[in-house]
Amino acid sequence: MKKIKTALISVFNKDGLDGLLEKLNKLGVKFISTGGTHNYIVSLGYEATTVESLTSYPSILGGRVKTLHPKVMGGILARGSNESDSQQMKEYDIIPIDLVIVDLYPFEQTLEITDDKSEIIEKIDIGGITLIRAAAKNFKDVLVVPSSNLYEEAIKLLESKDGHTNLDDRNYFAAQAFNVSSHYDSAIFNWMNKGEIDSFKLSAGDGTALRYGENPHQKGSYYGNMDEVFEQIHGKAISYNNLLDLDAAINLINDFNETTFAVIKHNNACGLASRPNLTDAWNDALAGDPLSAFGGVLVTNCKIDLATATEINKIFFEIIVAPSYDDDALEMLKSKKNRVILILKNTEFDNKQFRSLLNGVLVQDKDLITEDKTSPKTVTNLSPSEREVEDLLFANKLVKHTKSNTIVLAYNKQLVGSGTGQTSRVDALKQAIEKARTFELPIEGAVMASDAFFPFADSVEIADNAGIKAVIQPGGSIRDKDSIDYCNKHSMSMVVTGVRHFKH
Repeated sequence: MKKIKTALISVFNKDGLDGLLEKLNKLGVKFISTGGTHNYIVSLGYEATTVESLTSYPSILGGRVKTLHPKVMGGILARGSNESDSQQMKEYDIIPIDLVIVDLYPFEQTLEITDDKSEIIEKIDIGGITLIRAAAKNFKDVLVVPSSNLYEEAIKLLESKDGHTNLDDRNYFAAQAFNVSSHYDSAIFNWMNKGEIDSFKLSAGDGTALRYGENPHQKGSYYGNMDEVFEQIHGKAISYNNLLDLDAAINLINDFNETTFAVIKHNNACGLASRPNLTDAWNDALAGDPLSAFGGVLVTNCKIDLATATEINKIFFEIIVAPSYDDDALEMLKSKKNRVILILKNTEFDNKQFRSLLNGVLVQDKDLITEDKTSPKTVTNLSPSEREVEDLLFANKLVKHTKSNTIVLAYNKQLVGSGTGQTSRVDALKQAIEKARTFELPIEGAVMASDAFFPFADSVEIADNAGIKAVIQPGGSIRDKDSIDYCNKHSMSMVVTGVRHFKH
C-alpha cells in the first residue's frame, strides 16, 4: 500500500473537484497546481503551491507551457525503487508527486459550438495530456485521476483506504488514463484528417450495458449517445435487437418527406405507406403484413394524434418512434408499461458505416443516394404513367433499406409485398408475390423495384404474369436487353437508375 502525500492538480472542469479536494485536505495531502486551478483551490481556503514557484519558471506562450518542466515531470516519472532516480531527485531538488489530477481542455465540446480553427486548436491540450500519460506510465508509484468523470470514484477509493492505494488501484486508474488520452487523440486526428491519411479510428465513450446481445447467451453493450438520436419517455430498457431495428427504422423514415408510417421487423420493413392522413398511413402500413407487425418497431415522420394512437393501440408492438405526440395520444400509448415510446430528434448522422469481421473492420460510405423523378431513365418503348413513377420511386426507396436480394412490390404508395434476404432474385420476387396474395393486396397494376440488375428475363416474366406492368432497377447486366425486349413485347415499362442498392 502506498500513501498519497503530494498531488499535482490541473483541471479545466472544476465541477465536483471541491469534494475531492476536501477529502485530500483531510488526509494531509499537499497541493501543487496551475493558474486557474490554483486560484480555485485557494478560494476554497486550502493552501497550494503554484507550479511556477516549484519550477522557478513562469507560465509562457499564453499559457501553452506551464507544466512541461523537469521538476514537474521528474516528480511524476521518478521510480521509487530505482536508486539512480532517487539520487537525481535529491541532486535536482525534485519533489515526488504521487497523485496527478487532470481534466483536459474540452476539444470535442468545442467542435460542437464553433468552426473557428484557431479556437479549436487552442483547445488541444498538451500539458494535461502529458501529465496523464506520464502518471499512467508510472502507475507503480503514482495514482492518476484523468477526468472529472472519475472524481467520485477517486473519493470512494480514498475513503475506503484512508488515503492509501495499492498497485491494482493505480493500474485501474492508469488504464482509465490511457482510455481518456486515446479517445482525446482520436478525436483530434479525425478532425485534422481530411481523408488524406488512410486510417480508421473510432473511439466511443462509456458503454451502456444491454440485457444481452443478439441472443441471451451473448453479452451486449452499446457505445455511443442514444440521447442524441431520441428521447425515451416510456417503457423498458432498449435491447440489442431493438437498436438494430431502430437503426433500420430511422434510416428508412428519413428518406421520406410525405406523411409516412413504417413497421420494422428484423431490420426490414414489413409494412410501409405514405398518405395525406396519418391514420390512413398507419392502417395501410399495417395491412402490408399484419402478422409480421406483431412485436415490431413502428416509426413515423409525423406527430401521433389520438385517432392514430387508437388504431395503433389495437396491436402488440415493442417500440414506437415519432417526432412528437399529442398528450391524449401519449396517454393512450402509455397504457402498456413495457411499451417503449421514443421521441425522434433531428440528428445529423455520420456518412461512414463500418462492421467488424475476420479480426478487422470494413468501412464504407453510407448509401445516401435516393432517386427522384430526374433519376430514372426509361429504356422501354412504353413509359410509366405518372402514378407508376410515384410508386416506382416509393418502392425504390424501400429497396435501398431492405436486405438483399430483395424485390419490393408497391401500389398507390403502399408496400404490398417484399422478398427479403433471398439467395436469388427470382425467389425474392416469388416471396413478394406470395405475401401480396396472402394478405389480398393488389398485384394487378402494382410496380416492382429490384435492388440490383436482372441477369435474365425470368423475373420480369414472372412479374408480368402476376399483373405487374412497371419496373425499376439499376441496370448494368450484360443481358439487360433480354429483360427490356420482354417488356417491349408485353406492354411493360422499365426504367433504370444506374445505382445498385445492395444491403447485406
